[in-house]
Amino acid sequence: EDGHAEKEKLSNPFVNALLTDLYQVSMAYAYWSIGKHNDKAVFDLFFRKNPFKGEFTVFAGLEECLKFVRNFKFTKDMISKMRKKFSWPNKFWDWLGTLDSKGVKIFALDEGSICFPSCPLLRVEGPLAVCQLLETTLLCLVNYPSLICTNAARHRLAAGKNKVLLEFGLRRAQGPDGGMSASRYAVMGGFDGTSNVLAAIEYGLVCKGTHAHSFVASFKSLDEIKVKGIEGKEGVDFVAKVLHWRKILGRVNTNEGELTAFISFAQAFPNRFLALIDTYDTLNSGVWNFLCVAAALQEIGYKPVGVRLDSGDLAYLSCECRRIFREVEQKHGCVSFGKFTIVASNSLSEDIICDLNRQGHEIDCFGVGTNLVTCKSQPALGCVYKLVELNSIPRIKISNEVSKVNIPGRKQVYRLYNKDSEPVVDVLMGTDEKVPEVGERILCRHPYNAQKRVYCVPTKVESLLRCVFDGGDIKITFSSVQEIRERVTSQLSSMRSDHLRQINPTPYKVSLSSKLYTFMHKLWQEGVPIREIC
Repeated sequence: EDGHAEKEKLSNPFVNALLTDLYQVSMAYAYWSIGKHNDKAVFDLFFRKNPFKGEFTVFAGLEECLKFVRNFKFTKDMISKMRKKFSWPNKFWDWLGTLDSKGVKIFALDEGSICFPSCPLLRVEGPLAVCQLLETTLLCLVNYPSLICTNAARHRLAAGKNKVLLEFGLRRAQGPDGGMSASRYAVMGGFDGTSNVLAAIEYGLVCKGTHAHSFVASFKSLDEIKVKGIEGKEGVDFVAKVLHWRKILGRVNTNEGELTAFISFAQAFPNRFLALIDTYDTLNSGVWNFLCVAAALQEIGYKPVGVRLDSGDLAYLSCECRRIFREVEQKHGCVSFGKFTIVASNSLSEDIICDLNRQGHEIDCFGVGTNLVTCKSQPALGCVYKLVELNSIPRIKISNEVSKVNIPGRKQVYRLYNKDSEPVVDVLMGTDEKVPEVGERILCRHPYNAQKRVYCVPTKVESLLRCVFDGGDIKITFSSVQEIRERVTSQLSSMRSDHLRQINPTPYKVSLSSKLYTFMHKLWQEGVPIREIC
């Protein structure tokens, strides 16, 4: 039982029934006071527009949502604190303390699924008051994770599948919670690892990092080196070998403090020596000091890793470093020096990586921080949570903004594929409708534009929403971060490239069945009074 409880433990201790907006509790009180609190409700959680000017989103946060719902409860301590802040009748507080999630049923996409506007990510069914009280927390647990995961996926598309992507954003994240979430969901979205030690431990992530400019600046001269040898190589004067290579390479005027720092770092980490080379002068000092140490390491049987660039013209500097590495390999017989890893950092973003691709570069690994974890180009996804059915009667929210008219009723989402196994349209249908079949000619209608409609004869039909929570219990086995990462990669690889391109991507079709379209527009018309103008 302890192991089961540990698996359902929330990552953040602030996530509990009190993490909500006051108006949720106010509505619960109003429902309770008129006896409406147990009405059978259905809510959809969805978003209206893809982020980052793109045409896809990655759904994330499901595990934390289900753990929250599983543990949903107003404890005596919580109610005691609320009573000091708010004035409601004693009977309401007594009733609030009886609430739990045993009457709630949730259908959801798989975490890491590619998703699109208007399609439910979660369908939440249960007593009206309880479902209402879940709203704010569920939105909080989906909005940021999905945004980060999507941002990471877009960085992966920009970098390409063969480059290494590392998340370096902890110091710039919106607090510890943002830093932990960013590391977790960045890897889900396609990053290879993180610099965040705690996140790596908690979520089983690859942890990577080298050193900062301060490490280099802390050394001044070779006299500071007290130990001349190196771990695992008894009797070897490592410093002498480095200085010998300095003469061979003809670079005796490089910054001595920087060379001392590199020697010291190599002595500490001979098996993973990767140096930050732009503290003073990248091409006239840093790269040559690195090569002196790298050549000495290789001579005694170690395999140096590479360099990191954190400033300047990254495309040009990476190309020049690669050229120098290859020249040294050819001239001095230093095997594989031309294949050293070149890491780039310095306020990288999706746009900058795309620019580097256009310029041409020799970067193998991108360390992305601020622009990834803060989602600087779009700080919020904008998920919403809308009532779509009450007591088996579909409900609709009408707005002067057409895009804010929600799609009523309990729905399932079907993804239809073409003969090339590419998804071409997501169709929303009422759960009472016949499931679409392979080879069937299906009319797919735009939710709001009567002129936009297509026929589709799918070669594959995929039902997207499945039951993940029922009767107070989680009904799925949680996937690991790596498994979700693979799901994201797989689903993106199945998409048409024009849906994924950075500039002017083709919108992916989200449609309604003919029956749902007709019903929605009938309900829409009935809900708007006819004005009298004369």
